Amino acid sequence: MKKIALITGATAGIGKATAFALARKGYNIIVTGRRKERLVEVEREIASLFPDINIITLNFDIRNNQEVENTIDSLPEDWKAIDILVNNAGLAVGLNHIQDGVIDDWERMIDTNVKGLLYITRKVAPIMIERGTGHIVNIGSIAGKEVYENGNVYCATKHAVDALTKGMRLDMLQYGIKVTGICPGMVETEFSLVRFKGDEERAKNVYNKFQPLKPEDIADAVTYVVGLPPHVNINDLLIMPTVQANSTVTKRG
Repeated sequence: MKKIALITGATAGIGKATAFALARKGYNIIVTGRRKERLVEVEREIASLFPDINIITLNFDIRNNQEVENTIDSLPEDWKAIDILVNNAGLAVGLNHIQDGVIDDWERMIDTNVKGLLYITRKVAPIMIERGTGHIVNIGSIAGKEVYENGNVYCATKHAVDALTKGMRLDMLQYGIKVTGICPGMVETEFSLVRFKGDEERAKNVYNKFQPLKPEDIADAVTYVVGLPPHVNINDLLIMPTVQANSTVTKRG
């Protein structure tokens, strides 16, 4: 019987790459996201590439707890036995000093990166506990390990993810549930386009003159940690491009 993996924020970037990577490894896939047309595209592509894999899409806003609860509760019974939860949904919006911060930007980051992760985990963790098996993978960031100028609230949310991952590891220990934090450095996705609110030129310059990570690099890490033997758990994994030393120091050109 194939295991089931649920990936949040799977319409693009790391989430989408992870859905493909886990399908390639033989998992049945649940992909979630707000952009329905993107979910349909991911479903169609995975079904075409991996005809032996079952996939379903869940279109909801992870920032809305009622939507999260209703959607997970509505899953067919044979899809509720979730083995892997990849908490990938997240974003950065704006790049301002704290005194110039935009409240709406703050709320979007907190609601998605922290509260959304909590909402979906609160629904899925009891399922894993009841079955006595499961693995929660939280996608964090180098921004959860150190802070940088103008990153204030985004860094705070990713520090929260780091702390929650450690807390989950303790809370889930007695039930045999694995918990892993994967913290990437610079990955070329829609991340910067969202941060700069659609400014394509500014977003492109973030990755100019050096080789950042690709979404597939992080997806490979997810497949690695979830594929380890039952007695092995990776608690914390920090992944950087070779040309990046910390959140602000890179070698370009």
